[in-house]
Amino acid sequence: MTKNLHILFLCSWFPSKEFPTNGDFIQRHAEAVGLKNKVSVLHIVSSKKVTKTTIERNIDANLTTFIGYVKQTQNPLLKVIQFYKTYKEILRLIGDYDVIHVNKLYPFGIFALHQKKIKNKPYLITEHWTGYLNARKNKIPFFEQFWSKLIVKNANYICPVSDELKKGMLNSGLKGNYFPIGNVIDTNVFIPSDKKNNEFTIVHVSGFNDEQKNISDMLKVAKFLENEIDVFTWKFIGGAKEKYQKLISELKFKTAKIKFINHVSQTELVKELQNASICVSFSNYETFGIVMLEAIACGTFLVSTNTGILNEVKKQNYFSIIPTKDKKALANEIINQYQNPTKIDTTEMHSFVKTKFSREIISNAFSNLYLKTLNTNS
Repeated sequence: MTKNLHILFLCSWFPSKEFPTNGDFIQRHAEAVGLKNKVSVLHIVSSKKVTKTTIERNIDANLTTFIGYVKQTQNPLLKVIQFYKTYKEILRLIGDYDVIHVNKLYPFGIFALHQKKIKNKPYLITEHWTGYLNARKNKIPFFEQFWSKLIVKNANYICPVSDELKKGMLNSGLKGNYFPIGNVIDTNVFIPSDKKNNEFTIVHVSGFNDEQKNISDMLKVAKFLENEIDVFTWKFIGGAKEKYQKLISELKFKTAKIKFINHVSQTELVKELQNASICVSFSNYETFGIVMLEAIACGTFLVSTNTGILNEVKKQNYFSIIPTKDKKALANEIINQYQNPTKIDTTEMHSFVKTKFSREIISNAFSNLYLKTLNTNS
């Protein structure tokens, strides 16, 4: 298919100067779609750093990003007015387009609904939010529920990043035309390497939200492992150590090397995953689990709880799935890999990810949906 469609990405989340990593997975979707289409991203964020609304435009190949920074206010009505005016101004800069791609349905899906009503522009939705997962049992406010149901009802397609998230959305009363499409894994960057640390090294990557990622229980498992493994390093990558310092002091580690590393560049993350003996995801819930697949693409054995996308693919010998909150199962899997590491084919592991979640695969999936959306709307 030629690059003849102009796709408007309406993004509730997207990386910005205010939140550099917020919605980086949405940015990857936009970049993937840009392989076959022209993409314009519209995102608006409140900022304490501006005294009046500013719009920044960045052009990168077939992807143009418009980020509006509006003055932060505690007045909800004023905030709505500022966002609406900025949305209208960015639309004027973007010009005409063919299909709207909403990313996180609320609140920016309201803008898509507006465009559909006044211009008959069709839209589809990609959803990432963990709040719809059954495990969270979040109480979504009535106002948000009302608009969310209306937005989903009028969408041509709803594309949650996993079947698990689809189930959660349906259980939340969001009825519509579902077509799950996963997240993008950059398989040109996340590649295997023959290099491994000589010392047994465990790595975990996340934003350190304990409710979801269960950092505390992983630290307790690390303490238990001191009696089972002579010397090992457990790296926690992606956030600050301070909130866990009290627990670390109480556990009184003697031989285990526990390292907390703040957010790293993608290049550094690749090296950490390549060099690790094992990658661990001990989450209580996940909509997808990007790092899990990035680790596999790097040729590193993975232990994960039964959350996220790995529940929905064919079981392979290079990852194991354990129950949530089961510290004993996690410890046993790590000990097994230390004593009898699984013989794995790193080329096969990389291919497993590439054939399902590479930029080209995701780009093709969305591009086909855009065409179906236009045909349905014509």
